[in-house]
Amino acid sequence: MQAVLTGVFTIAAVIFAGWLAAHLGLLDGSGRVALSNAAFFLASPALLFTIMARASLGHVLSMTFAVSALSVAVAAAAYLVAVQVWWPRTTAGERVVGAMASCYTNAGNLGLPIAAYVLGDVTWMAPILLMQLTLLQPTCLTILDLLAARRDGRQARVATNLLLPLRNPITVGALTGLVVNVSGVGVPDWLWQPLDLLGGMAVPAMLVAFGISLRLDPKPGRGGDAAQVWGITAIKVVLHPAVAFVLSRFVFALGPAEVLAVTVAAALPSAQNIFVISDRYGFARLMARDAIFWTTLLSVPVIIVLAVVIR
Repeated sequence: MQAVLTGVFTIAAVIFAGWLAAHLGLLDGSGRVALSNAAFFLASPALLFTIMARASLGHVLSMTFAVSALSVAVAAAAYLVAVQVWWPRTTAGERVVGAMASCYTNAGNLGLPIAAYVLGDVTWMAPILLMQLTLLQPTCLTILDLLAARRDGRQARVATNLLLPLRNPITVGALTGLVVNVSGVGVPDWLWQPLDLLGGMAVPAMLVAFGISLRLDPKPGRGGDAAQVWGITAIKVVLHPAVAFVLSRFVFALGPAEVLAVTVAAALPSAQNIFVISDRYGFARLMARDAIFWTTLLSVPVIIVLAVVIR
């Protein structure tokens, strides 16, 4: 219990530091963008490379990957069934965004800090990060590009989206580290040290940028469909971790550490990049924004309860 609360307090304190810096005018929106870009293009790839290169392959490619993939599929399917029953007028593009908000977890910005301070090992986020960045995101972007192309009367860029994983620096860092791990290639110390230094910047940069966003970005109003937002929130914060828990404990009979890791990963809020994606393609932007806000707010007590109970 004390370790969990200490971890949550540590994360909250760094987020508050970002909020306070923005409130005092020390950092503004451009500072947030700079921190986010530094974390995305420099620190996170370095961190994921070191994680994957040093991780036990049995850990990264274990049954936790299968549990995470199955729980994501169930959460997305639950939303699609709900939207067909209660909100049948929802367009195809809006359904894709809603499905992503229901199952695509914030395993990067919040997942890595929570894994570090609550689970005690950032490697626990590697399986779900790999699955989301190499399978889920490219698939959803390809569908959205096809739908947007049909709507706008332009040529779809299917090949471009299929190659998306190879253009994402975080994915490249993770996959490169995995290749190094599998091949057994030795990495000299003079290369490890700068990578470790850069990787150590990832988590605090993410949290400070998030705090700046909380202070400067507009608060969610009643944008989008309120009923769908609450439906997405219930699926993401309650159903998704519940499915992960049942699958990991009773179907796959994983150990306590694995059960805790996949359940907490599933309880993470909707990823913030869903808003960027929805804004880019012009589908359900306000609904995505509000779903991200509420799942982020409500996931914290859920994760605390899970960490205490499952332990």
